[in-house]
Amino acid sequence: MLNYTTVTEFILLGFTKNPILQLILFGLFLIIYIASLAGNITLIALICASSHLDTPMYFFIGNLSFLDLWYSSVYTPKILVNCISEDQSISFGGCASQFFFSAGLAYNAECYILAVMAYDRYVAICNPLLYSSIMSKSLCIRLLLASYIAGTTNAIIHTTATFSLYYCNSNLINHFFCDVPPLLEISCSDTYINEILLFAFAGFVEMSSLWIILVSYIFILATVLRMESGRLKAFSTCGSHFTGVTVFYGTVIFMYLRPTSAYALDQDKWASVFYTVVIPMLNPLIYSLRNKNVKEAVKKLINKKLNSCFCHFLNTSSLIIIGID
Repeated sequence: MLNYTTVTEFILLGFTKNPILQLILFGLFLIIYIASLAGNITLIALICASSHLDTPMYFFIGNLSFLDLWYSSVYTPKILVNCISEDQSISFGGCASQFFFSAGLAYNAECYILAVMAYDRYVAICNPLLYSSIMSKSLCIRLLLASYIAGTTNAIIHTTATFSLYYCNSNLINHFFCDVPPLLEISCSDTYINEILLFAFAGFVEMSSLWIILVSYIFILATVLRMESGRLKAFSTCGSHFTGVTVFYGTVIFMYLRPTSAYALDQDKWASVFYTVVIPMLNPLIYSLRNKNVKEAVKKLINKKLNSCFCHFLNTSSLIIIGID
């Protein structure tokens, strides 16, 4: 029998030990985080405030922004602290919490919400006359809840399996957050079952959601090609979603659907930055800058605010003139 030392905290090695590079990375991540917060909060507020955006598609876009807001907030504050602090430790419970919330709410739930959004576009283009009856508010809520439940279930399984391992060789995590590959790397337990679970469950989540997306787009493409007119408009309604799917799934598949022997942690953690920090900033831009309805909603909201301010200015000026008289 071996004498195992119970690990109470981990040390996140981060990106570099160079103080100058750490300050540069701090400034860069801070700018990205502020842009991510501003973009996602603005998009959520715009969808909630504009009746013009009260549709199933924007309902899911708003929830996607909520996930991105949560996702970036799970990782980035700790990254910022580690860039300017000598103490780069994270408690065992803190590491497990970060792992759970990122794997559950962010990663798994986002996969399924992207799949639901593809189904929504399929119904809108292939069955436009039945769209309102099929994509009812109750169905949208049920699909959203199912995405969160599926994501949370996966997170419970992975968190339980990963943090039931023994960590005795080292508590140094060669990463900037608590993720499966670097944790398995430092465990002194047999990680074969964990690798199977990672590949099986991550593969199921990604492949099942990606299969729904691909099938939806095959039907969409077939329907659009049969159209005599309006093809450009039909494609434009899917352009933002397809761009978001390509960016997200391309990075995630590269990161997780590989044997552990293929992992190179020093290189992979830079790839992880893309889907943990950069994508939450890009999604609001993808779903707003390329979306005509969102642009129109922004213009209407700005005009409404300007008109309100102008009327308030006129009323105030009138009261001042009456007071002088």
